[in-house]
Amino acid sequence: MLGLLAVLLGIGFRGQNIAYVISLVVGIAAAPNFPLLLLALYWKGLTTRGAVPGGATGLVLSVVFSALGPAVWVKVLGHAQPIFPLDPPALVALPLAVLVCVVVSLLDGSRRAELDRAGFVRQDRCMKGGAVLAAAE
Repeated sequence: MLGLLAVLLGIGFRGQNIAYVISLVVGIAAAPNFPLLLLALYWKGLTTRGAVPGGATGLVLSVVFSALGPAVWVKVLGHAQPIFPLDPPALVALPLAVLVCVVVSLLDGSRRAELDRAGFVRQDRCMKGGAVLAAAE
């Protein structure tokens, strides 16, 4: 099924610049992943309940905005005007994914959220000082 989808997308994008198509794919991949990596490394308030909907928001918005943007809606599907006017959809999808992560994490008062926040200190020590500082605890 995935192979068939790849073939159909290849046929649909056959007239496009390959470098542009790759940048579109990288933008779609960055919108869900970059906010999670950034917040997991540098913000102790990120929780699992904030990360999951934040990542899902970035993925869904980047795919939908890509399909409705000029690259697909106009150049591939042949419509006159795009529904979503911005060409790199990550400009909107990425900040919204960060916002969802932060808002949901701040509203999360569960036991798992307490464990997530408490685990950040140990993870931060490992990141800055390696396993030696973490083993010394």
